[in-house]
This record gives sequence, structure tokens and C-alpha cells, in this order.
Amino acid sequence: MRRIVILLIVLIAAAGGSAWWWYDHNGTENGAVVLYGNVDMRQVDLAFSGSGRIAEVLVEEGAEVKKGDIVARLDTSLIEPQVAQAEATVEAQTATVAKLHNGSRPEEIAQAEANVDAAKAGARNAELSYDRAVLLHEGTSPAVAQSQVDAAKAAEDSAVAQLKVAEQALTLAKAGPRKEDIAAAEAQLKATQAALDLLRQQLKDADLVAPTGGVIRSRLLEPGEMTSPAKPVVSIAVVDPKWVRAYVSGSQLAKVVPGATASVAVDGYDKSLSGTIGFISSVAEFTPHAIQTEELRTSLVYEVRVLVDDPTDTLRLGMPATIRLTTDESTQ
Repeated sequence: MRRIVILLIVLIAAAGGSAWWWYDHNGTENGAVVLYGNVDMRQVDLAFSGSGRIAEVLVEEGAEVKKGDIVARLDTSLIEPQVAQAEATVEAQTATVAKLHNGSRPEEIAQAEANVDAAKAGARNAELSYDRAVLLHEGTSPAVAQSQVDAAKAAEDSAVAQLKVAEQALTLAKAGPRKEDIAAAEAQLKATQAALDLLRQQLKDADLVAPTGGVIRSRLLEPGEMTSPAKPVVSIAVVDPKWVRAYVSGSQLAKVVPGATASVAVDGYDKSLSGTIGFISSVAEFTPHAIQTEELRTSLVYEVRVLVDDPTDTLRLGMPATIRLTTDESTQ
């Protein structure tokens, strides 16, 4: 008889404990839906876009950063001379293009004209020398040999050819550079400018800039280490927005709708924070498998995110939180 009494007491206690557990975990408290979860926030892992040796890391763990702040730098002792060399190449090519666009200077044209006049004088003198040689050779008593006449003729032909060369040089000086030469020089200038822009961008990328405001969660690399695009240097926790990730059962799902207001409480703080239901998963989660049986149906849960207004930066990543959502608000 005593054993039966003890067994009954144990069964009653177990039933009471089960009822309490169900009351506590089923999420109903004085007409309100109660959810339990943890504070979550986005995290950004920052890495350099190129490889190199880290010169300095400018932030410590826990430090607040703003968008645009420099958090780390690479060693630029090798790329800076390359930038200077590329700048000099661009300047030289720019001068070449400007020279081609300006064409021949007046002094160059005047020099070409003077060369033409000199060539004309030389050709005239060679013609006269040839004529005299012919007269002296054709007389009754030739004063010059046939070889001298031939030499005078060759000198005349050479002088005429030099005159043509000088005249063509004058024509080219007046016409200026060819359009094709100008286009080629301009294309070369664009190529050198593009190379300079690339080096300048690499020099700019040597500064690792925070893309958003937040708190430095961890320093993953230190000065002197080699980095690459696949190796983050620091990790930033984005403090705005913050949300609490919680899970609701199938029986609670009808009482929770997006946009409903909620109060969020955390251990150690007397004042609750205001929040809003921002996301409800459309897919049920269950471990290890989503088995649809009568006994395990209530074990299926749905993820819910409650966006929290935290102006005093009270919440920390992973902090446990309790969410209370009144039935009237959730079903409006």
C-alpha cells in the first residue's frame, strides 16, 4: 500500500512538472505569447583585395568604427616606386601626343624652305658644271675627257635628287603628322594611363576601410603576416540592426505575424526593449529529420526574427532574451 502511495506521489509530481514545462515552453503567459531566443546581428569579415604583408592593424577588439574608417594597412614600399614610374611614363607620352597635335613649328618649316633653296642652288651649279664639261669636250681639241663629262652629269643628277628630297621634306613639314600616328600615340597614352590608374587603385586598396559602422569583434591577422583576399584581417559586428532569433512551434505560429510589436527582456536588465516581428520562416525545422508523425508534430519549429530598438547598445551577440507578444497585437 505504501508503495502504491509513493508511486502515485511520483506520478503526480511528474505530471505537475510536465505541466509546468509545457506551460513554460508552450509560450503562453497571461494571454501573451512568450518566445525564447538569442541576440543576433550581422558580421562582416574584412580582407584586402590583394596580397601583401600587413604593415599595421589600427583597431583593437571591442573598438567602435564608423563607415570609412581605416582599420589596417599593407606595406606599400614596393608599389609606390611603380606608381612614380608610371606617372613619369604618362607625362612623357602626354608630351608626345601634344607634339603631334601641334604639328611642325614655324622654325621647322623655315628650315625646310632653306634646305630647298640650298638644294636648288646646288642643282643649278651642277647643271652649269655639266654644260661646261660638254662644251670643252666637244671642241676641235677636247680639253676634258669623257670621264669628266660623265662625272659632271652624275653630279647634276645627284643635285636634282637632293632638291626633290628637300622639297618633299618641306611638304611633310607643312602637312604635319599623319592622323594614324596621332591615333597610335593617343592609344599608347590611354594604355599608360590605365596602367597608372591600376597601380593607384592598388595603392588605395592598401588601406582596409570599414564598409559600415560597427564594433570590432576580432583581430584575425597581425602586422607582419601575409594576407590575401581569402584571409580576413578583422571581423566587424554590425550593431544596427539587432534582432533576436527565436523559434515558435506550430501551435504558436498562428499567433505571430510580421509587424507585430513585442517587448524584449534580457537577464540583468530591469527595463524591456521594444521590438517588432520582422521575419517568420516559411520552412519548418526539425532535428534530425522533419518526420510528420502524431507524436513529433509539435517538435517542428519555425524561425522568427524580432528586430529590437536598442538605442543604449545594451544587447550583445548571443545574449539570451525573452520575447513577450500579446495575443491582441499579434492577431491584429
